[in-house]
Amino acid sequence: MKKGIIASLALIVAIIGLVNIDWQRLGKDHLYVQVGKVTEVEETTLDSGDVVRRYVYSTEALTKDGDPQAVTFTAAKELQSGAYLKLYVKSKDEVTSYDEVSVADVPEAARKQL
Repeated sequence: MKKGIIASLALIVAIIGLVNIDWQRLGKDHLYVQVGKVTEVEETTLDSGDVVRRYVYSTEALTKDGDPQAVTFTAAKELQSGAYLKLYVKSKDEVTSYDEVSVADVPEAARKQL
């Protein structure tokens, strides 16, 4: 009886853990960028008449070693100019997610070039 309860609890914990994993960030490469000007604003009108805006940023990002790489990513809001971002990248140029970080969180080689 105890083994069944323990196994059930372990299964529940495993399922909860899998649900909470951020698949957009897991196993991705990291690039670093300082936010500049918006490159483009995409507007979509919903059936309800509401307008949804996506802010497009096309810029050069840096690897942890300071190597440049061209990237394009979007945000649901206009990002603060000058902020530092850690980009999560799949397939060299597909940005799946990002986090705002402090300048201290940017690797030194990349920080020198930003």
